[in-house]
Amino acid sequence: MTILEAKRLSLSYGGSTSPIFSNLDLMIPKGKVTVFIGSNGCGKSTLLRSMARLLKPQEGSILLDGRNIAEMPTKEIAKQLAILPQGPVAPEGLTVLELVKQGRYPYQSWLRQWSSEDEEQVRSALEATHLSELAERAVDSLSGGQRQRAWIAMTLAQQTDSILLDEPTTYLDMTHQIEVLDLLFELNASQGRTVVMVLHDINLACRYAHHIVAIKDKQIYAQGKPEEIVTESMIEAVFDLKCRIMPDPLFGTPMCVPYSKGRLSGDKQAAAKPDPVMLH
Repeated sequence: MTILEAKRLSLSYGGSTSPIFSNLDLMIPKGKVTVFIGSNGCGKSTLLRSMARLLKPQEGSILLDGRNIAEMPTKEIAKQLAILPQGPVAPEGLTVLELVKQGRYPYQSWLRQWSSEDEEQVRSALEATHLSELAERAVDSLSGGQRQRAWIAMTLAQQTDSILLDEPTTYLDMTHQIEVLDLLFELNASQGRTVVMVLHDINLACRYAHHIVAIKDKQIYAQGKPEEIVTESMIEAVFDLKCRIMPDPLFGTPMCVPYSKGRLSGDKQAAAKPDPVMLH
């Protein structure tokens, strides 16, 4: 079953006549973690933005549960689909609680003001992201990982079945990358939310994704389970990188080990050379 689908989609920026994608078809599995991978500039973020109706297609359509999102009211979409763009910035001094409350905007109207349901959803979002004790802290005073969790909490308060995230681990150190990805994985596992995100780290993508979409030359090069599509030939074709693919020692998922001029290989080469002193 799919929740998001692109049909014969063509995308470009501004009035450009050169499309980023042309006649593209894509199906996102419901209740799974899907990750877009590909080289810089291949269109991963553009595709994600179009699926959230932030970029209007030149041709084709995006379907949300079978309905064309171009024909749906904005607030109705916001009750079903949340997007977290890359590197969001909160106004100075805004607290975590104030930020998370913004997620309830789609449910507010002249007839329906702040309610006990809104309060409960905000509380639940703070608890799910382990931010309850930081609710009164200013967002700009938090660590990188805490800030990203605060933004994710806002999307959770939006109470949508699907969450789209554009490079949610950018600028985070390894500890905070794992913290954020673990959180998203737990939300998918415990609440069945569909998660679609752009990631640059292939190995992390393989660890967390049920479904991977590899993008190259304005088209979908391959898609499916990481164990089925992440191969040495695919990595070379999509990233122009020679590598070895082997099982991750902890998870058994595909792990990409690139060929490069690393220190260890240099030491091995040096060790293989005869010592000049020993020759005399």
